[in-house]
Amino acid sequence: MREKCGVFAAATENAPKKAYYALLALQHRGQESAGISVWRHRIRTVSGKGLVSDVFKGQKLSKLKSNVAIAHVRYSTSGSLNETQPLETECCGKRIAVAHNGTLTNFLPLRREYEKSGVKFQHSVDSELLGISFLRYLKETGDEFEAMGEVFREVKGAYSVAFLFDGKILVARDPVGFRPLSYGTGDGHYFASEDSALRLFVDEVEGGKIRDVEPGEVFLLDGESLESRVLVREKHHGCVFEYIYFARPDSTIDGVNVYQARVRMGRELARESPTDADVVIAVPDSGRAAALGFSMESGIPYSEGLIKNRYIGRTFITPGQFNRELKVKLKLSPVKEVIDGKRVVLVDDSIVRGTTMRRIVSLLRKAGAREVHVRIASPPIRHPCYMGIDIPTRHELIAAFGSVEKVREAIGADSLAYLSVEGLIRAVGKKDLCLACLTGEYPEWAFRF
Repeated sequence: MREKCGVFAAATENAPKKAYYALLALQHRGQESAGISVWRHRIRTVSGKGLVSDVFKGQKLSKLKSNVAIAHVRYSTSGSLNETQPLETECCGKRIAVAHNGTLTNFLPLRREYEKSGVKFQHSVDSELLGISFLRYLKETGDEFEAMGEVFREVKGAYSVAFLFDGKILVARDPVGFRPLSYGTGDGHYFASEDSALRLFVDEVEGGKIRDVEPGEVFLLDGESLESRVLVREKHHGCVFEYIYFARPDSTIDGVNVYQARVRMGRELARESPTDADVVIAVPDSGRAAALGFSMESGIPYSEGLIKNRYIGRTFITPGQFNRELKVKLKLSPVKEVIDGKRVVLVDDSIVRGTTMRRIVSLLRKAGAREVHVRIASPPIRHPCYMGIDIPTRHELIAAFGSVEKVREAIGADSLAYLSVEGLIRAVGKKDLCLACLTGEYPEWAFRF
């Protein structure tokens, strides 16, 4: 699985520069491309493939001058890899820039309907449909809130989105609230996929405020004016994998701190699936908080048994069995002194295909581990996601058709246990979660065409 895009919007002094720093804070959500759009008599966009620091090398950032900006880091779930965001499109005589996190479940039938009516799409990515739908209804209604209400009625799926048009910014979170979105105010108005990016600019000690954007809530920034309305709300289904893996540990999503939720997952896991062992280690970085929780609850000491090399890029190794195994060795190095002769509890956030976990277990055995007990701080992933997470097709998911014992055999561990769905819900502390990839029960609103 991969992180699924990050959006940012701001109306403040030096908005493009602040957007750049916010994208750095959101880089974990997408590493394929980055971009910033501003308004200066018209929309101006700078975007490109690669990391934020690569895209904005040299004088590119200094050329963007405005007090309003939207921005995006991308990991694609639809469309071409060459289609960066914010993307620009036009309809009904207006041009709009769109930054979107999520996936639209009725994109293809809606696109066909629009094309039959004469609308020409300029991109293959589903995000363009949001901008075109909004502009179409804006022409009909003449009111931004009414137009976005029609978008909510028409477009299904997951979308936290920012529009830039006519010098205005509109920010919205879909009526179910699948993907996170936060709002902050201080010396300006800021929006980001995670509140950890807002804390760069909003000092709550000095009177600034940060809160979640409500499901179905729409903000309109027009010059000095800000207005927000909750237009419609379905039953909330926030993505549980934001807490398990995607979000930064220092983020708080819908009132729940991600780090604390992950520690509680580890505690629940230790209660549900104890084992006799000498040391608890994590698969860095995503398993670290859960491993700490497992250690706290079990009393088994925690150590850093695997060291992550942070300077190996995603495209450093070419495909092929030898290269895939080499990539694991380059990215993760065992600390032999921690592992040799020990019974090890290895904690990670999830198992998808199982290939990486198998290689890590093998790495620990070669470093001298006497036993390797794998503990996973989420339930088995058995179903695909249609709301903006790039989970492989079901036949690629190792847990989809096999028992826990078969998965254990496949990864070569002495024992394997997953956190239960009930334990996960207790750890997060919320029941209004989307658990579809774990349970196969998909929220009705996303598919009500």
